[in-house]
Amino acid sequence: MSGHRVALTFDAEHPDRPTEPGVTERLLDTLATVEVSATFFIQGRWAEAEPKTARRIAVDGHLVGHHSHYHARMPLLTDAGVAEDLAEAGRVIAEVTGIDPRPWFRCPFGAGWDDPRVLAAVTSAGYRHVGWHIAADDWEPDRTGAMIERDVVAGVEANGDGAVILLHSWPRGTLDALPNTVARLREAGVAFVRVDELDEVPARPSWA
Repeated sequence: MSGHRVALTFDAEHPDRPTEPGVTERLLDTLATVEVSATFFIQGRWAEAEPKTARRIAVDGHLVGHHSHYHARMPLLTDAGVAEDLAEAGRVIAEVTGIDPRPWFRCPFGAGWDDPRVLAAVTSAGYRHVGWHIAADDWEPDRTGAMIERDVVAGVEANGDGAVILLHSWPRGTLDALPNTVARLREAGVAFVRVDELDEVPARPSWA
């Protein structure tokens, strides 16, 4: 893996299940400690609810992307609903973080990544969809840090240079996995980059 570049990406959103408070802040602390710049796809409503943390993402030098406003499956929305969701989240993210998230966008659940109607609206709003090569299923409550670490490292080994990893900012398992994951990959010669530093950015989710 020596010389390979890896992009850690985190979806910053309202959790879909109970979780302990403060995980996102501690995850940002960890990224600062291990000196890794990542990419965060921010949900608009989450940025409204957690403006200080959302702002810190930008201040800490992470790339800011757009993760919808309501975290709905985009193909279920009307044309007007998709356009409104994109515009509202873009406005909120820019106001809260001070960063325009364009052109980086990730559909919630990856749903709509290949839907011509959704993609036309995404493109019209100035965005491109960012998928991922590796998902460690960190949103599942039984996923421990050790499990997430194992799957991320194995995924990078399998995918090679330019691997994009999907994680989330709120699971405790992700926080627990991060230090050892970074250490192991660095020992193998991996360099951590933001999505905007990759030569190619996948549109496809790993499950597609």
